Amino acid sequence: MSTATETREQAVELARSVVSGRLATGAQIIGPMTSAFWHEGEFGTGEEWQLLMKTSAAGYAALEAHLLEQHPWTNPEVVAVPIVAGSAACLRWVEASVATASD
Repeated sequence: MSTATETREQAVELARSVVSGRLATGAQIIGPMTSAFWHEGEFGTGEEWQLLMKTSAAGYAALEAHLLEQHPWTNPEVVAVPIVAGSAACLRWVEASVATASD
């Protein structure tokens, strides 16, 4: 899953909250980077910090809800890309590290 923030500090705070809350196994922060986008009908560019997070399919909804509630933007980009392959040990780590509603 990924999202972006305007500042490094915002990205670090979101990363801390999702990992400490066991909504994601880990988070990487990439930036600063320049983004080009359409927003409210206008083309724009800006500096952003990308936050990449790993979670299980079962953990997606809780992570999305947390990001939408805690993100500093009103309508942040929150997107997920499925893990189609990975080392068995890594995939076990993701499943074991993410809390689910049944935990």
